[in-house]
Amino acid sequence: MSREILSIIMLLIFFAVMIYVGFYSRKHATDVNGFVLGGRGVGPWLTAFAFGTSYFSAVIFVGYAGQFGWNFGLASTWAGLGNAFIGSLLAWNILGRRTRIMTQHLDAKTMPDFFGKRFDSQTLKIVASIIVFVFLIPYTASLYNGLSSLFGLVFDIPYWVVIALMAVLTGVYVIFGGYMATAINDFIQGIIMLFGICAVIGAVLMDNGGLIAATQNLAAIEGDAGWQGAYASFLGPDPLALLFVVMLTSLGTWGLPQMVGKFYAIKSENDIHKGTVISTVFAIIVAGGCYFLGGFGRLYADKIVINEATGKPLFDTIIPSMLSTLPSVIVAVVIVLVLSASMSTLSSLVLTSSSTFTLDVIKPLSKKEMSDREQVSIMRVFIVFFILISAVIAIFKDAHPEVTFIAQMMGVSWGALAGAFLAPFLYGLYWKGVTKASTVVCFIWGCGIAVIQLCITLMGIDISGWGPILGYIFKSSINSGVIAMVGGLIFVPIVSMITKKQSEKELTEIFSCYDEKSETTVKEHLK
Repeated sequence: MSREILSIIMLLIFFAVMIYVGFYSRKHATDVNGFVLGGRGVGPWLTAFAFGTSYFSAVIFVGYAGQFGWNFGLASTWAGLGNAFIGSLLAWNILGRRTRIMTQHLDAKTMPDFFGKRFDSQTLKIVASIIVFVFLIPYTASLYNGLSSLFGLVFDIPYWVVIALMAVLTGVYVIFGGYMATAINDFIQGIIMLFGICAVIGAVLMDNGGLIAATQNLAAIEGDAGWQGAYASFLGPDPLALLFVVMLTSLGTWGLPQMVGKFYAIKSENDIHKGTVISTVFAIIVAGGCYFLGGFGRLYADKIVINEATGKPLFDTIIPSMLSTLPSVIVAVVIVLVLSASMSTLSSLVLTSSSTFTLDVIKPLSKKEMSDREQVSIMRVFIVFFILISAVIAIFKDAHPEVTFIAQMMGVSWGALAGAFLAPFLYGLYWKGVTKASTVVCFIWGCGIAVIQLCITLMGIDISGWGPILGYIFKSSINSGVIAMVGGLIFVPIVSMITKKQSEKELTEIFSCYDEKSETTVKEHLK
C-alpha cells in the first residue's frame, strides 16, 4: 500500500474518532463549570494525559527536537528528562493538590480568576487576562510549525489546506464538548504519541545500524562544536546553554495557564498521586524520546535544508529529513502523531484563551448578569475567533517568511507567561504573606523582560556593549525567559515583605481550605 493511501486511511479514522468524542461530550458542556473544567470530575488518567499532550506539541517533536538535537546532540535528552521530572513530577507534587483544593475553595476557574480572588483584586484579574490574551495567540499560531514539511513527505497539497483542516477539526470537538471532549481526545492522542514515538525511534536507529552504530557515527562528527565526540557526550558541547533550555522548558510549565488549569479539573486530591505517576511516565517516553531522536539529526546533514542567509539548517526540516527514508507505515504513524500533538495543545490553548477572556474580561465588564448559557455561547464564539486568528497568522507566516515578528513573539511568549505568573501563583498557594503589589511587580518584570528581548531581536540592537551578563541574558529568548522566571521567584518575597499585606481575616478564610478534615484509607495515608 502506498504511503499516501495508508496515511489517508489513518487520518480518516483519526478524524472520525475526534468528531465522535466531541458530540459524545456535549452532555458535559451545558454550563460554565462543565464546559471549562469538565465539572471538576475528570479522573487521573484523563487529567495526566491532558497535561502531557498540552505540554508536548509538534513544536517540541519537530522544532525543538530538531533544533536542540542539532545543537547539543544526544545531551538534548536531558531536556526531555527535565520536562519529565521537573515539568511533570515536581509540578504535580508541588502544585497539584494545593491548586485543586484552593481553586475549588475560591471557585476560581482560570489562572487570572485565581489571582483576582486570591488577592481580592478585579484589576489584577483583568491585567492577567490581557497578558494571557497577548502571549497565547503567537504561541497558538506556532503549533502549525513543522506540519508543512511533514505533510509534504506524503501529500502534494498547499500548506493552508493542512492548517485549515487541523483548525476546523479542533474547533468542532472543542466547541461541542468543551473540556471533557478535549480531555478524552487528549487521552486518545496521547496513546498515539506514546506508540508513535517508540516506533519512530526504533525505525531511525535501525536505519542507522542500531543504537551502538548510530552513536559511534554521531561521535565521529566534529561539526560546530570544534571537538570530535561532542554530540555523543554526556553534557554536549555547551552545558550552560543546555541548562537554560532545561529550565525554561521544564520549570516554565509551572506558570502556564493551560498547564496549571489541568489541576483545577481533577476529580479529587487522592487522584493527584495516580496522575503524578502517569504524567511522569508519559513525559519520560514522549519528551525524552523526542529529544533523544533529535540528537541523531546530524547523521542526516546531507538531507537537511540549509538557510542560505545564515548557513545554518532550517530546524523544522531536520526531523522530516530523518523520516524521509523510513517505511510508509512509520511515516503514516508520524503524520497522525504530529497532528495529534498539535491538536491536543491547540485545543487546550484556545479553551484557555476563550474561557479566560470571557470569564475574566467580558463578564466583569458586562452591565447585566450573564447566565451560564450565555457565557458558554460567548466562549464558543471566542474559540472560533482564536482558532481563526491563529490559522491566519500561521498562513501569513508561511507566505511571508521574511516577516520574523511572529516567530520571535512565539519565542518570548513562554518566558513572558511563566515569568509573570509562576512566582505569584506558586507562593500564593503556600504563603499568606504574598501581596498584591509583589504580584504586580512580577507581572511587569516578566512581560518587561519579554518585550525587551523582542525589541532587541526585531530591531537588530547590538548588545555586545552591554557587558557579559546582560549580553548573555538577552542572547536568546531562552536565556531571558529563564531570568524572568528566576527573577520573579526572588522579587515576589522581597517586595511582599515591604508592601501592604491582606487582612488577616481575609487570609484566614482563603487558607481555611487546607484545615478541612478529610478521611482516607490507611493505604492512601501511607503513600
